[in-house]
Parts: sequence; structure tokens; C-alpha cells
Amino acid sequence: MVRIFLVFLAALSLAFPAAAQKPYEPQVGQAGKDVIWVPTPDEVVDRMLRMAQVTKDDLVYDLGAGDGKIAIAAAKKFGARAVGIEYEAEMAKHAQGNVEKAGVAARARIVRGDIFATDFSQATVVTMYLLPALNMKLRPTILAMRPGTRVTSHSFTMEDWEADEISSMDGRRAYFWIVPANVNGGWNLDSGTDKAEISFEQRFQKIEGTVALGQTQGGLREPRLRGAAISFAYVDNNGARREYTGRVSSSKTMEGTFRTEGGADGRWTATKK
Repeated sequence: MVRIFLVFLAALSLAFPAAAQKPYEPQVGQAGKDVIWVPTPDEVVDRMLRMAQVTKDDLVYDLGAGDGKIAIAAAKKFGARAVGIEYEAEMAKHAQGNVEKAGVAARARIVRGDIFATDFSQATVVTMYLLPALNMKLRPTILAMRPGTRVTSHSFTMEDWEADEISSMDGRRAYFWIVPANVNGGWNLDSGTDKAEISFEQRFQKIEGTVALGQTQGGLREPRLRGAAISFAYVDNNGARREYTGRVSSSKTMEGTFRTEGGADGRWTATKK
């Protein structure tokens, strides 16, 4: 009798395979590797991508992709290429299915991977909805990315790396940063007939500095760093204000244009000491 019953059950599972295995559906609050899954609301997703000014020229990496909605929105609404990294295999498979259902498989994909082991260094935009400790664990990797890389986070900060913008939506917050170039230290400034030594002290995107004017250490005025873009000014020994704008082109060089109150202008370069 037992054998007949087992055969009956086997036949039933073959006849009704859907009853034997239900399609995977993620549940809000389900446990993951480091976090529980809670989807980002659509209005927050939209604001995160708009804060980053995503365009068709961007490559967006979503760290902890969940059901894939951020990668899908980046591709569908903004025309970007997008990659979502998701550790849980079933969730990654489900998210890739959502990508295909949304009709954006040509521009977006979900990969199964560990966000601390998968290379996302080519991203121009990074999005995430993680926990504070995970943001901080990722922070050194993000700060080592190309200057100008845009980063957005739902709900959680980078502690003392202050956000460049904070947006609020119905009690929820989204944070935005631009990865700054590293300009800390001394530089030899050359603007043709005028040469000077300048020095920057840097804390993330905030900089201050000095310029050597003979025996005097003058202060740099309005020093500003935004990604790889830099600007500063100083008053020289003749009492003329000199303004410099440019870009940090590598870890050891920067260049741009300058102008003085007297009307002189030209190009400048600086090399790391």
C-alpha cells in the first residue's frame, strides 16, 4: 500500500509540476548575506538617479541589486548601461528575469557576486541601499575610483565623508557624493613667467591651502575641489589677485587656465612635489 501511495505522489508531481515547486518570489524582510531585503521606493530610485544626473553615456553599478529595480530604472528611464550585483543566487536569477520582462536586457543585467569581491571600478555611477557598516567597508574602494564618479545611497551615510547633496522624500533620505581627486600635499605651480609652490590639506572633497610668496606663506582663497575639477586663488606680492581653474589630470599633475586682476591670463600646470 505504501509503495502504491509513493508512486501516486510521484505521478502527481509529474502531472502538476507547478504544485511541486512554486516560482520564487522575494519577501520583504527576508535575510540576505549581510542585510535583509527591503526594496527602495520608486520615488527614491528616481531621485537617486537624477541626483547622479544619469545619462545614456553612464555605466551604473547597483551594489546589492535585490529585485533589480534600480538597474532596470537606470536603463529604461535614463538609457544608461546598468549592472546589478546580487549575492543571493535565487534573488539574482529573479532580478535578471525582471530585467528581461522590462525589455532592457540589451542595456542591463544582474550578476551574482559579492560586492566586496566583484570589480565595479569602471562604473561612472554607483548606487546602493546597504547598512552603515557596509557603506564604511566599501568607502575605501569607492574613494579609490576615478575622480568624478557619482555615488548615491538610500538612507545611509558615509559618516565623516559629508554628502555633496541630501534629498528628502516623505521621510526618506538619499545621499549623493562625487569621488574627489587626491590633491593633498605640495605642488610646484608654473604659469609661464610666474612660478610658485602651493600646498593643499585635504579631507575628502574639502580642501584648504597655502602658497609660498618668498618668506611669506599666503593663504589660498576659495579653494574648491569637485571630482577632478579644481579652483583656487591667491593674492601675490604685488597685491594682485590670481585666479586658477583646471583639472587634476593624474595623481601627479594638474593643469588649467589662470587670470589676474591686471588682465593677464594664460595656462598653468602643477606637478606633485
